[in-house]
Amino acid sequence: NGFPVTRNYASRLAGVAKDLDKFPASRAVFLKPDGSPWNAGDTLRQPDLTTTFRSLAEQGSDWFYRGPFAQRTAAWMRANGGLLTEADFANYVAKSREPLRTTYRGHEIIGFPPPSSGGVHVAQILNILEHFDLKALGANSPDFVHVVAEAMKLAFADRVHWLGDPDFAPVPRGLVDKGYAAQLARQIDLKRATSVQHGTPPNATSDVFGKHTTHFSAADTVGNWVACTATINTSYGSKVVVPGTGVVLNNEMDDFSAQPGVANFFGLVGAEANAVAPGKRPLSSMSPTIVLKNGKPILSVGAAGGPTIITQTLLAIIHTVDFGRDPADALAQPRFHQQWSPDELRIEKKFSTEVRRELERRGHKLNELNSMGACQAVGLARDGKTFLGAHDPRVSDGKAAGF
Repeated sequence: NGFPVTRNYASRLAGVAKDLDKFPASRAVFLKPDGSPWNAGDTLRQPDLTTTFRSLAEQGSDWFYRGPFAQRTAAWMRANGGLLTEADFANYVAKSREPLRTTYRGHEIIGFPPPSSGGVHVAQILNILEHFDLKALGANSPDFVHVVAEAMKLAFADRVHWLGDPDFAPVPRGLVDKGYAAQLARQIDLKRATSVQHGTPPNATSDVFGKHTTHFSAADTVGNWVACTATINTSYGSKVVVPGTGVVLNNEMDDFSAQPGVANFFGLVGAEANAVAPGKRPLSSMSPTIVLKNGKPILSVGAAGGPTIITQTLLAIIHTVDFGRDPADALAQPRFHQQWSPDELRIEKKFSTEVRRELERRGHKLNELNSMGACQAVGLARDGKTFLGAHDPRVSDGKAAGF
C-alpha cells in the first residue's frame, strides 16, 4: 500500500532527485512521471521491493546471494560498466564477531567490534574520560565540552592510523586499554585546545582484534535488548536501483581510504589499514551499544549521521551514566563533535553564546550547526522495570513506541 511521504523525506528526496533521474529504475520509484520528486503527502509505493522482501523471507539468503537477486544485479553491472559479479555475491559471508567490552564508572559497555570503528572509539573515549569528574565540570559547560572534545580528538587521531578490517590489518586491542587511556588523558590541557597525533597503544602489533543510516533500539519483558544500526552510507546510497528489485545499492566504497590522507564524503581521512583491497570490508562509524549495570541492561543506544554516530552515542551514554538523565532527556541535550581532521569543533547552536565564545577563547575552531544527527535509545525508569523509549527530537519523522 505504500507510505505517505513526510516533509523531511520529501526534502531529502528533492536534494538527490537529479542523481536519481540518471537511472531508469531509480527514476521509476522515486520520481513522478514528469521527473519531479514526490511531495509531502504523496503516497510512495514500492511493489518491486515488496516482492524482494517476500522472496527473501520465503526462499532465504540463497535467493539473495546465489539466486535471482545476484543475477539481476550482476546483469545490470555488466550492462553499465560496473564491477560486481555473481561470484562476489556467492563468495560473501556475513561474519559473527565477538562484541567489544569495556567498563565505565561501574557500568559495562558492550559495543560493535572492527571493522566498525564505533565500538572501539566509544570505549576509548569513555576510558579517557574516566580520568575526569564530568559531573563536577557541569553538563554542557565550557569545561565539559572542552575536555570531552579533546578526548574525541585523541581517539579520532588513532582511528585514522590504526582502524580497518581486522582480517587485513592489525587493529590493536590496546586502543581500549585502560593504561593507554590514562596516558592519553594526561595529554589533555584543561585550558587550551591542542594539536595531537596518533598514539601507539600497548602491544600494537601483537595483540590485535581477530581477523543512509538508520538505528533502532528495542527491549522486551523477557530480557531481550537490541541495538541495531544499518546503513547504505550517504543519502540514497549510490542512487542506483537494480531493475526489478526495488533495492537501492549502497556507496559504502567511500568508507575506504581511496588514498592515504585524502578525505571522504564525511571529511574523514585514513591510512593503509583502511585501504581498498579485494574481499575487504570498509571501516564504518556504526556504534550500536548496550550498557549494563550489575549485569543487567539499562540502555540500548545508537545513531545515524556518519562519524557523528560515535560522538552522539558517546554523549548519550555520558548523560545517562554521569548525569542520571532518562533517555529522552539525554537525547535532547546539545551535541558537539571533534573528529581530528578537519580540526574543528562542530557544535550545535543550542549551546549558549557564552559557552561557544569561551570555547573559541580556548582555541577551538567552531563550526556552528543548527542540528546534528539522529539518535535513538531505550532505557529503564528508576523502578528498574518500566521501559523508556526515546526518539531524537531533532528528527520530525518517527517516534518511540511501546506495545
